[in-house]
Amino acid sequence: MLDVTATAFGPAELLHRLRARSSSAAQSPITHVEQVTARAGRVAEWPAWADPATRDAFVGQGVTAPWAHQAAAATLAWQGDHVVLATGTASGKSLAYQLPALTRLATDPRATVLYLAPTKALAADQLRSLTRLGLDGVRPATLDGDTQREEREWIRQHSRFVLTNPDMLHHALLPAHNRWAIFFRRLSYVVIDECHAYRGVFGSHVSHVLRRLRRVAARYGSDPTFVLASATSGDPAGSASRLIGAPVTAVTDDASPRGAMTFALWEPPLLPPEPAEPPTFVPGARASPEAELDLENMPPVRRSALRETADLLTDAVVAGTRTLAFVRSRRGAEVVATVARRSLDEVVPGLGARVAAYRGGYLREDRRAIERALLSGELLGLASTNALELGVDLAGLDAVLICGWPGTRASLWQQAGRAGRAGGEALAVLIARDDPLDTYLVHHPEALFGRPVEATVLDPANPYVLGPQLCCAASEAPLTETDLELFGGAAARATIGALVEQGALRKRPSGWYWTERGRPDVDLRGTGGAPVQVVEASTGRLLGTVDHGSSHVMLHEGAVYLHQGVTYLVDELDLEDAIALVHQEEPDWTTHARDVTEVAVVHVRSYVDAGPVGLFLGDVDVTSQVVSYQRRRLGSGEVIDTRPLDLPVRELRTVAVWFTVSPQALAAAGVEWADVPGALHAAEHAGIGLLPLIATCDRWDIGGLSTANHPDTEAPTVFVYDGHPGGAGFAERAYSTAAAWLRATREAIGSCGCESGCPSCVQSPKCGNGNNPLDKAAAVRVLATVLDALPPD
Repeated sequence: MLDVTATAFGPAELLHRLRARSSSAAQSPITHVEQVTARAGRVAEWPAWADPATRDAFVGQGVTAPWAHQAAAATLAWQGDHVVLATGTASGKSLAYQLPALTRLATDPRATVLYLAPTKALAADQLRSLTRLGLDGVRPATLDGDTQREEREWIRQHSRFVLTNPDMLHHALLPAHNRWAIFFRRLSYVVIDECHAYRGVFGSHVSHVLRRLRRVAARYGSDPTFVLASATSGDPAGSASRLIGAPVTAVTDDASPRGAMTFALWEPPLLPPEPAEPPTFVPGARASPEAELDLENMPPVRRSALRETADLLTDAVVAGTRTLAFVRSRRGAEVVATVARRSLDEVVPGLGARVAAYRGGYLREDRRAIERALLSGELLGLASTNALELGVDLAGLDAVLICGWPGTRASLWQQAGRAGRAGGEALAVLIARDDPLDTYLVHHPEALFGRPVEATVLDPANPYVLGPQLCCAASEAPLTETDLELFGGAAARATIGALVEQGALRKRPSGWYWTERGRPDVDLRGTGGAPVQVVEASTGRLLGTVDHGSSHVMLHEGAVYLHQGVTYLVDELDLEDAIALVHQEEPDWTTHARDVTEVAVVHVRSYVDAGPVGLFLGDVDVTSQVVSYQRRRLGSGEVIDTRPLDLPVRELRTVAVWFTVSPQALAAAGVEWADVPGALHAAEHAGIGLLPLIATCDRWDIGGLSTANHPDTEAPTVFVYDGHPGGAGFAERAYSTAAAWLRATREAIGSCGCESGCPSCVQSPKCGNGNNPLDKAAAVRVLATVLDALPPD
């Protein structure tokens, strides 16, 4: 191993060195530096009820006394109250649930505990934590999709502390509850770690999985106490209560010590644009979620955030700084790691081996090897998706680079908190992408610092979630009238009536019964089907997986696919068998999928009549089809050609917010009729980009469409819709805060220094029309017209 010693640089000096390497001599890339001051901790006495052996085990690990918030949450849980602990990263939330749970296991040799984590990495980390305590009789074990069959049997029979995830609970434990009867009969605690991760459609599904768990536990005579751990969030008690379907008490006063942090906002420097031929406008078209990579290949306005992050990671590793770079997409993480490795090898041959990528879709043995290498210090730098955001103990990290706004303030602080876990000083840098929201945030630090984090958005009443979950519950045991209260009362009764009419359930005097022989096939994550396996055609080797919902744009025939720094081309996508065959190749071009989208209004739930402006919330049908892909030259972004694709049409019934503006109002605002398509298109892009500022969504969770004359509204219209069946709560949030949302959108466009529109304001990486037509100035006038008419929030 190369001898790269730990840096002696503090955060301020390291930031100075990073700033010095900026390619922009005229303007510093740093728009703001926030100094987060250190904070002393407040300890409490060990609770009198704590098991002495358990307490001594914690003391042996260096925990001489709990922090005040740990003791408070643990005592509530011990008393049988459902509790959510919502405190900062590295505040020791694990002890708050481990202490009561392990004490229960020690005082009741028959008791069991179930732990749920949103990621396998987090469950594996918790297993290491429990194992280090060395307590007899606990027998902790992880149960997930990687667990071998014989090991699963041992866990079922012997483990008293089972660590798993909602998917495994949904697919394996609850359907086989009769085989797990002893475990459920003795269930004392259910721990839900990083519960703020359960949002949108996934969170709505998980909320019903937890109701099914409560129902099964009650069937066997147990009433477990739920202990939830969360990042700091808005209304943690309300969010946790919606998640488990029962009242929850929140503990939010963080008493843990915190080291000082230097938090910098970084805007990559401007580059001179290169002329490019504008692509043909296709009404309703938009592009791949992976198209963020193509920002580097569009007529450039700013240096790519991916390239900037790779260079910063390179410099940090050269300085000996242990650094974690968070990147939005899987492919982006691969690119950052690859570029950093090549740059490091140019500085010191072999130094590139100290950097790796980490993301979902890797095989289990690959993930575990990377985790071990990072923990041991063998790796100095890691480019990761948010798979390492949640709770994994990455002791010893000095710096965190965040490539692009992660979607919420909760995620931002979770990712930043990965550094400085030993209590020492740390550096966090948010590198803005060329994106309206990123640009807005790096120039409006007050929107990030000193503001409360968002409340988690989920909707258990979503019929596209509730119906399938009721079928799952009925397949586990016939549903009764009492059960319907647990699953939402009136909404559940209305949904179950529809399920009976469809023949999915049958009403009997003793309840509602599942009519099929097999179990319902329900995907918690709303990805639309089984993951697609990526297989190397020549060897049959499984490289990884891609979720079904992304397969059309990531794995279409001819697509470029990156895996651990190696480039492959897709030869064939077999959707029926969920397999993509690929071969290794190094083309000098990238691929960019394009699809065509149409939106039809089904039902208006609510509306605001504001004279020439209308604001609506309702149900819509979205149809989309990936119809082609472009090959673009690496570096220049030159379009080589466009190739057709024959992929099936996808249909989506979801929830949308939309506004209409009368042609007369647009004319009065100085928007000529010929400019209306570009004005609405620009407003749509910016609106989608700014919605994550007020809702816990990602821009890839939502879609949009604009048209100068929509057939259902008979007016110029801009739609923004949830990209999940039945909606995910994001459109409702946009509707309820429309004035604040559109005001921020107008300000983001108007304050941008470009002349005619750029990725920082109105261009979108999702746009399949090649961001054409766009009219920045007219978009500001459209939004001003809408805001003048709408009542303020």
